[in-house]
Amino acid sequence: MMKRFWKEVGVVPADGGWNIALDGRPVRTPQRAPLAVASPALAEAIAAEWQAVGETIDPAAMPMTGLANAAIDIAAPDLAAFAEPVAAYAASELFCYREDRDAALLAEQAAIWNPLLAWAEARYGVEFVIARGIVPIDQPEATVAALRAAVLAHDAWRVTALTPLVTIGGSLVAGLALVEAAFDAGDLWQAVSLDELYQERRWGPDALATAAREKKRADWDNAARFLSLL
Repeated sequence: MMKRFWKEVGVVPADGGWNIALDGRPVRTPQRAPLAVASPALAEAIAAEWQAVGETIDPAAMPMTGLANAAIDIAAPDLAAFAEPVAAYAASELFCYREDRDAALLAEQAAIWNPLLAWAEARYGVEFVIARGIVPIDQPEATVAALRAAVLAHDAWRVTALTPLVTIGGSLVAGLALVEAAFDAGDLWQAVSLDELYQERRWGPDALATAAREKKRADWDNAARFLSLL
């Protein structure tokens, strides 16, 4: 692991944006591009991560830096290719799969998920097919195409944040709703975690499952914070 070699961390204007500098020298991404961002708030958050480094760099403790690196090195060079895996979630939207045995869970799903699907239908002019059970269903081609276009309408920075949101939650609708600031990040987390939280209330907590969910929640919150700083 790389040891800390700098004393001072700064944010300096450069090319219409902001660079993070260590002892006056610009930080670079893993692909050697300048770690430059358009938002001063994001630049300050990244600088704070570098300032907080102890004797060695721990990438896991620097989520804003990691997301910025991904946006610059991976997403920006070919946004369409980067966005395709997350756009593909349009065909398997979590909120379209409903409980077929437990009436109480089905009622919770309807109460929490239906408003989110209604928002997406109004926002993007789409329609969803709802299934009972886990048998795969096909969403209308027009819906899948419209949601894919909605993903690609965002820039590399927002698609970078969208990616962990969708892969963690399994819902493209929830991710897009957060990118567009249509719903609260905490409420959306409750929505994508609904089934698991319901089972926990019914059967009691499991330590391993709880720990895994807390890790996912931390990653979710980091992506949401990244969006808020853009």
